[in-house]
Amino acid sequence: MVKTTSVSEAAAAIRAGKLVAFPTETVYGLGANALDAEAVGRIYEVKGRPAGSPVIVHVDSVGMARSLAAAWPEAAEKLAAAFWPGPLTLVLPKASSVPAIVTAGLATVGLRMPSHPLALALIREAGVPIAAPSANRFTALSPTSAAHVADGLGDGVDVLLEGASSTVGIESTVLSLAAAVPRLLRPGMVTRAEIEAEIGPVECGDPAGEEAGFDAVDNAAHPSPGMHRRHYSPRTPLLLGAPRGEGRGAYVFIRERSAEKAAAVQVRMPAEARAYAAVLYETLHALDRQSLDWIAVEPPPTDPGWEGVLDRLKRAAA
Repeated sequence: MVKTTSVSEAAAAIRAGKLVAFPTETVYGLGANALDAEAVGRIYEVKGRPAGSPVIVHVDSVGMARSLAAAWPEAAEKLAAAFWPGPLTLVLPKASSVPAIVTAGLATVGLRMPSHPLALALIREAGVPIAAPSANRFTALSPTSAAHVADGLGDGVDVLLEGASSTVGIESTVLSLAAAVPRLLRPGMVTRAEIEAEIGPVECGDPAGEEAGFDAVDNAAHPSPGMHRRHYSPRTPLLLGAPRGEGRGAYVFIRERSAEKAAAVQVRMPAEARAYAAVLYETLHALDRQSLDWIAVEPPPTDPGWEGVLDRLKRAAA
């Protein structure tokens, strides 16, 4: 792995078909030229990612996004104007130039314009869209710093573009515009209410998963990343609820500490959803380094603004 702060060096690596880990405002991404099927294939190899899990394509402009979509509805225009650059991915019918490996063989592609200045500079300097899932092993805890990437993937990455830690802290909201009614596939910090304020009502979830169950979804092509039953997981077993079990553990809470001595390590989290999300993965990474037997997390509030956080915690505990 070559570590660098040079955007030009990282962009040259992208053009050469190499893998570059780079910061975004959500989590660090593992990027390759989205139009180079062989390079994207290396992402799957390094992550241990199943072929049925598509990757998001990062762009530096609405113009680049439109060049990768076979259709660009009015809803896409409104949402891009409202939330791009930012943590919202739009799933649209794909253009023929997008390799099938990027989309898990589906006829749709997820597109996002990140707001992190280094991510935007990298795409512009490379001159190509960049396919990039999170820069970690598949289903593992997502990285929000360069150190997390180095610890998780090591020499699997050709170039690590070092930058500030991610500020949003969890992966993007994913909204499909491929059907007549928009559908929220993955919640995030762009909330359903914010989206509906721009384009009207949206549906939620993956109908195939709702009808067939998690296991069937795990074995099929997903309309969005992050839809496996188990995902975003630390190495230390995580449970969603009060501390229980033997051994030395940690309790991550917002409101009430656990009973005295029930958890050896206790971490109070922010009481506001965006602030909580911003430090969630960093907190879990830090606890993962402490050789604990378990991590218990107090369930967060059920208010709509917490949907993204709750989704990540449920999948981490699955």
